[in-house]
This record gives sequence, C-alpha cells and structure tokens, in this order.
Amino acid sequence: MAALFKTPGQEKTENLPEATIRKKTIYSFSMFVLFAVLFVVGWFWLRGQPSKAGKTSAPIRAVLNTNESIFDGLLSDNRLAKEYPLSLAANPARVNGDLGLKSKFDTANWAMQVILAKGDTMRVSLNDIKKLPRTEIVFNFKCIEGWSQITHWAGVRFSEFMRAYGLNEESAKKYLGLATPDKEYYVGIDMRSALHPQTILCYELNGKPLPLNQGYPLRLIIPVKYGVKSLKRIGYMYFDNNRTPDYWADVKGYDYFSGL
Repeated sequence: MAALFKTPGQEKTENLPEATIRKKTIYSFSMFVLFAVLFVVGWFWLRGQPSKAGKTSAPIRAVLNTNESIFDGLLSDNRLAKEYPLSLAANPARVNGDLGLKSKFDTANWAMQVILAKGDTMRVSLNDIKKLPRTEIVFNFKCIEGWSQITHWAGVRFSEFMRAYGLNEESAKKYLGLATPDKEYYVGIDMRSALHPQTILCYELNGKPLPLNQGYPLRLIIPVKYGVKSLKRIGYMYFDNNRTPDYWADVKGYDYFSGL
C-alpha cells in the first residue's frame, strides 16, 4: 500500500545511481563536519578575545554597541511603551533584586544628592519631589531574566524634575548616572531615554509609598528599558558626556543600552 503513495521527488531519488547517492552522502557529511569545525574554532577564537567591558569580549561588545546606535536612532518621544488599564496592574508587584538595598538606611534623613555640571551638589528631599506635578503609569515592566508584569507606578516625570530645577546644562549632557546611597548599585542611562516622557522619578507603587524592597523612598521607572535600568533607592544623580558607570554592563558584561 505504501508504494502507491510516493512523496514528491521519491521516484527521482530511487532512480539515482548508487555512486551518485554515495557521493551526495559524503558531500553532505563533509559539509556538516566543516560547519561543526568552523563553529568550534570560532567559539574558541571568540572566547580568546580580550574583554572590552566586564566579561564581554571585544567582538560581542562591538555588536552590542552597533545595536545601541540602531535603537538610539529609533528612540523618539512619540514612541511610547504601551499603557494598560489600572485594573490589570499586579498587586502586590513582584520584587526582584536587592542590590544596593542591603546596607543600613536612614529613611528620615534621606535626600537625593544631585551632582551638578559645575561640581556643586544639590540635595533634594522627598517632599521637594512631591511638590512637582504627579504622574502615573501602568505598563508591562520587563525583566532581562525573561519575566514581565503589568505594574502601576506614580511620581514625577524626570524631564519635569530637570525643568523645575533649571538643570538645562545637565540635560544637555549625553548620559545620566544614578547610584544607591551605599554606592553598591549604579546604572548609566543615555540622556535621551532619561528625558523620555514616560520616565519617572517614582515614589508610589499601587497608590502607596514605595515599600523598602521596591526602592523607598525614590526609584527610577523607565518603561523604554529593561528593569535593570530602573534603579531602586536613588542616592546620587550625576551627568556626563561620557558613558556613566553601569553595574550590569561594566561588571557583568550586559548590554549598556538595554532598550525595548
């Protein structure tokens, strides 16, 4: 019965001389071996290249930098992360990561230290932040580990904060740097992403003050980036035209841009 139903090309294959079939088999096997050898050689070559940042070899870092330039070119204030109705927000929100949150922390005397372009330091309290126009966002918070969750945050737009404090010279810098009060965790962000209209200095989660494990009293929420850029418990803010230090890029070799 099976002989009655031949697949396309089966009859043509059956008519090939045995020598031809053997030649094609040897050719296919040889190509497989060749590609396997090239893969192994390429892998060891890549592993042997000097590191450019963290654990990332120079060729891979070059690819990541190319990707960054492409994504940076696509970034626009008109390209917004999708927002969701409040009813879809998770409560409680998932907690992930405690870098920079383990040290003893004096909540009563906290103030964000903003290091200005001229070297002076400005201290900004939580009450100072709350005097600025409040904004909310419900979006799909995405972790670089592969999970995501719709979450509800509130605070002040970073761009509004910069305008309110007359930080025009600082806004003209190419990069923003943030660090926790103990300086154990830090991120670097391109200024265009920081000034994106959905980026906020956040002090509320689900309508309540941030829990300690979510970065109380103030954290960053930046929907156009993976969660590794949304630094919890901001202690320091500074600006530079060179890339500001970034824990996951410098120490672990992750992509600096981390855009979505």
